[in-house]
Amino acid sequence: MNAVYLTPPIGPVRATIPLASSKSESNRALIIDALTDFRCDLHNLSTARDTQTMIRLLRSEDAVADVIDAGTTMRFLTAYFAVTGKHKTLTGTPRMCERPIGILVDALHLLGADIEYLQHEGYPPLVTKGFGYSGTNRVSIQGGVSSQYISALLMIAPMLPNGIVLELTGDIGSRPYIEMTLQQMAYFGVEAETDWTNKTITVPAKAYEPKSYRIESDWSGASYWYSVVALADEAEVELLGLKEKSLQGDSAIAHIMRPLGVESTFTDTGVRLTKIPAKESLAVDFTDCPDLAQTVAVCCAVKGTALTLTGIESLKIKETNRVAALQAELQKIGAVLVEAEANHRYEVRPMDIPASATGNARIHTYDDHRMAMAFAPVAMQRGLFIEEPNVVAKSYPSFWDDFARVAGVRLTTDS
Repeated sequence: MNAVYLTPPIGPVRATIPLASSKSESNRALIIDALTDFRCDLHNLSTARDTQTMIRLLRSEDAVADVIDAGTTMRFLTAYFAVTGKHKTLTGTPRMCERPIGILVDALHLLGADIEYLQHEGYPPLVTKGFGYSGTNRVSIQGGVSSQYISALLMIAPMLPNGIVLELTGDIGSRPYIEMTLQQMAYFGVEAETDWTNKTITVPAKAYEPKSYRIESDWSGASYWYSVVALADEAEVELLGLKEKSLQGDSAIAHIMRPLGVESTFTDTGVRLTKIPAKESLAVDFTDCPDLAQTVAVCCAVKGTALTLTGIESLKIKETNRVAALQAELQKIGAVLVEAEANHRYEVRPMDIPASATGNARIHTYDDHRMAMAFAPVAMQRGLFIEEPNVVAKSYPSFWDDFARVAGVRLTTDS
């Protein structure tokens, strides 16, 4: 099995990191571009495998669209192929075909899409077989399962004869991602009306305006560098291409990491991270930023900071069951993740094991890019192996090259 071995830096950490661009922004911009017949001018598109897969499949004439393991690509393309009347079979990896899509497909059926499941009801693979507008423009959808279902419907809504009135039921999860979608739609000329009190979003029927658009750097990718600074003895890291007023919900990492000892100072080119005194405990609701949970949990485990997590139930249907994966791998670095109560509150608790006994841990990544990158900063304190390091290609292909910029960190491979 391939692995990368990381060792602690020698001396202070000083680095300037040219972050990868946001795949979340890129994927939304690509769908909107496709809905303008590819007349937009998009700059700084993500090199992440998910985004490159989206680019390839949007332009492909093949009857089968294999999204590999890209959940966003699966959800967005299902809506796009359906509303544009394309006959496409959508499939992916075995894990991708275990990830539910029924809520989105039910909504598309209501609007007039002809979509057929090829194996199991509610799951890929599926085939889009055409679109005949039903005359219905009011759709109800659960708000707390996946914001990607909601974003997929919002982006295709302007193409419908009467737009959409989207009614969100229950709690709304990952709301910043929905707001990102709405703000990008507005930039391209489609202004939606939101009523968060009554949980409705109204999108008019209107053509998108082709425009030039530049993608921001990725705040999800920035989170691992916050963890590096939090865990290093001395550190100053500058992350290029980030904005203080960002569309990305994961910009919340700047606020979350402050109690863990990381100060953010925004500059003309990005944000500079420096160390400040840390707190002894932290409680975070990850409902709006679930992709940050792994990073923060690992950071707290190594620092010995008591962490309470809520809003992480959606992690169970990601690339892997991330809750179970964290529970298994945190034990290797001397901590446990336990469900504290029946209301889905979790806690990271240290185990009574000397740090020396957990050195050179071997972290299994479960085909999940965020498991690899969330555990990498542990190397600021002790050596460890990260198995199957190439999983980072899904969102941050240059991660190991960037990580090598941290002074004294040695990357080697074994098998």
